[in-house]
Parts: sequence; C-alpha cells; structure tokens
Amino acid sequence: MQSSVTVTPDQLPELLLHVAVVRPVFLWGAPGIGKSSLVRTFAESLGLDCVTLLGTQLAPEDLIGVPQIVDDRSRFAPPEMIARPEPYCLFLDELNAASPEVQKSFYSLILDRRIGTYELPAGSVVIGAGNRATDNALARPMASALVNRMVHLHLRADVDDWLKWAATNDIHPWIIRYLTQRPDHLWSAPPKTEAPFSTPRGWHMLSDALHSCGDDIDDTTLQVLSAGTLTLGHSSGFRAFVKTIRHAYDLDAVIKGDASWPRDPADRDLLYFLSETMRARLIKELPGDRAHTSPAVQRFVLRVKSLLIELAEISVECAQLVIASDTDGVPLLPSWFLVEVSRDLPRLAARR
Repeated sequence: MQSSVTVTPDQLPELLLHVAVVRPVFLWGAPGIGKSSLVRTFAESLGLDCVTLLGTQLAPEDLIGVPQIVDDRSRFAPPEMIARPEPYCLFLDELNAASPEVQKSFYSLILDRRIGTYELPAGSVVIGAGNRATDNALARPMASALVNRMVHLHLRADVDDWLKWAATNDIHPWIIRYLTQRPDHLWSAPPKTEAPFSTPRGWHMLSDALHSCGDDIDDTTLQVLSAGTLTLGHSSGFRAFVKTIRHAYDLDAVIKGDASWPRDPADRDLLYFLSETMRARLIKELPGDRAHTSPAVQRFVLRVKSLLIELAEISVECAQLVIASDTDGVPLLPSWFLVEVSRDLPRLAARR
C-alpha cells in the first residue's frame, strides 16, 4: 500500500494519542525507519505494557488458544500473553506478512476487541505495522475486510526528526555530522538483491559499532562495518567524510580558500565526497529563480564557478558530478545556474 499523505516520526505520537485510543491503527513504512520503537515509546507514554505479536511467527491457534471443557462445554482459552486483566498496548508487528489464516484470526480482535469470550480491557490500544510490498520485504496482500477495520498511517523517514533524536541517544558524532551535511543519505530504497541499504536502523547499528571500536578505527575496519550496514555509495561517502575529519579537509575551507581540492590519487574518494557535498550545498542554497539571489548568494555562485574550473583540472568526472542530473535525467540544480555555468566557465578558464 502506498500513499502520498505521510507522517513524520515527530507527528506520529500526537496522531496515535487521538486515534489509537478509539480505533485500531495500522502503521505502514519501509524497513528500518523505526516503526516498532515508535509504537513501544508511545505505549510507555501512556503507561501501558506493550505486548508484541509477530505475524510471521504465529499460527491461528496461537491467538484463539486451545479448547477446554467447562461445564460440559468446550471453550477456547486465549494465551496468557493476550488475556490480561489490565489494559495494555497490543502491537501486531508484521501483520501483513502473516498467512491469510492468521490475518483472519485477527478480525474479531481488531474490530470487536475480543477473542472468544475474552475482551480487551477498557483503555487498551491495538496497533498494527508492516512493510510495503514495494520495499521488497515479506508482505502479503491484506484482505479488504481487514484493511477496512483499521485507520492507516504512512510513516516516512525524516532526517530532522532523526537528528534531533540522535543528539540525545548517544549516536556517534561522526554520523550526526555526516547526515547533517548529507541528509539525503539517511534512507535509501531497499535494493532488489540481498544487500545492505541505508536506514535509520542501519546508521544506529553503525554508531554502536563505532563506539565499540573507538575513534582510532582503521579504514579497513571502517569499510567493512559501513559496507555491512549502509548502501554502498553511502558507505563510501561516509568513509571519505571520516577522512576529511582526520586530514582537516572541509568543504567550507575549500570554498573560503583555506584549503584546496585534494589532488593525491589516493584521496580520490575524498574528492568524490567533496564534489557530492558541493552539489548538495548548491541544491540547498540556490533559489529556483535568479531574481531571488541575494548579494551573498551571488558571491557564492561566483566562487563555485571558479572552484568548478579547479575541480575539472583534477577530475572532469567530479566536476560533472557537481552539476549532474538525477538518474531520470532531471536537473537537480536551478536552470539559471546551469546556464551561467555553461556560459561563464570557458571564459573564466581562459583567464587562468
């Protein structure tokens, strides 16, 4: 299931507070963006225990329980983890990955809040979560009867929310600084093959590994760890960023003229990183209309043109990377800037 209407992690608790207490909610989102931890945190905020059931690990009898004979009649006894006397948060994780039979077993629990003769205590909340089929994750079609029993919210990864959380949750400072510069690297779409890809969860795992190894971690180990938790291109960019820290390279220093583009062939990964960072800076700071540029932006543009000439002398590929379009051929930078670059660079280069 896809939706153009999404919510951020910061927006989710307020929505759940008003919706989940009156109706079951299903939370959609890509793997690794924090769905489970957000639900557990929400339950804690209400003072409720969070009971998690994994749809992929259940059979129908795990929900309805086993039959017992009571007064010459059979009665199903639901499992102890569900049949609780006090209100709680029932979290149905990976619900849409469960078999159709298991999904059917949830119908009465989700809509009527009961299994057999057991009814969820007043004040309990029911929240489901799952990945989308487009994420190349294990997901089965959800029957329309089950879809119609819940309010559906679509969660997206948000770098500002994550960085705010990271600042108070012991995420390694290298990672915070890197994602501040490259917010587009927080998350990437799951690949079609079995390979690591960048998610908030992946960055958290890398942070734990970095804390364990220490800041004197060698580049080979850093390569192994980052490649094992991130998209390959993001891993390469992060390693180059760490090199900028260790060798006092910084894009701001290059722009100010306090440092130059790295020319050593051994630092080619660093050159690529700085080129990509330059492109990200331009995307962020250049207005869509030339008429809206301030004097400071105009001075910045002039400096960038000069730096592009210097960069092309070292690597034409890196210079092209700064102004390249996306994979669909759509320009990432404003058209007025691209026109100026194509017009002015030959003239500026002739003056050198």
